[in-house]
Amino acid sequence: MKTLLSAALLLGFAASSFADIQDPPSNDYGPTRKLGRGLSNLVFGIAELPTTIAKINEREGNSAAAGYGVVRGAGRSFMRFQAGICEIFTFPFPMNRGTYYPLLPRDIPYIHAGYQEFPPELGNESKYPYVRKY
Repeated sequence: MKTLLSAALLLGFAASSFADIQDPPSNDYGPTRKLGRGLSNLVFGIAELPTTIAKINEREGNSAAAGYGVVRGAGRSFMRFQAGICEIFTFPFPMNRGTYYPLLPRDIPYIHAGYQEFPPELGNESKYPYVRKY
């Protein structure tokens, strides 16, 4: 009886050693996050306009912000609007290479391009460095 119990225990430990006990990185991205991201891109995507104008004004000056900043901000807002519509209608299905990752290109590898996952926050205080410099 002891050998049978020890063999079962050993087999149980061996089987559990092959299990992935860690939380996979793609586990945070699912259909509900995709739906929420789509809704926020649709509703708050217009926040890209003043944020982009402010970034261009800081980097290149008033004239560039009045022309190029407005055009680029409108384009970025429109891209967020399109991505929001697409993510709302396709939220149950993995679209981006078989995952639920955002459709817009990430801002990490690019210096002055790319998008964060959610639209920028407007206001005086934020956890993102859009408005205030410390």
